[in-house]
Amino acid sequence: MSKQARRTFTSEFKSQMVQLYENGKPRAVIVAEYELTASALDRWIKQSQTSGSFKEKDNRPAEENELIALRKELQRLR
Repeated sequence: MSKQARRTFTSEFKSQMVQLYENGKPRAVIVAEYELTASALDRWIKQSQTSGSFKEKDNRPAEENELIALRKELQRLR
């Protein structure tokens, strides 16, 4: 069994898939038609609903962003 290459999707494509779902197209049909994984589509839907963004950094909790900033500051001071 060969391992498939990881595919990347643009924000526009992700947004279109979420829009299809929100307009009533069944999740299973979208997954099959566009050869997606169900978990990827679910993640895009959740990201769209929570922050409206598909970028990882935009979907972090405020506490995590603060922790990252503090670690960068600490690294700079060392």
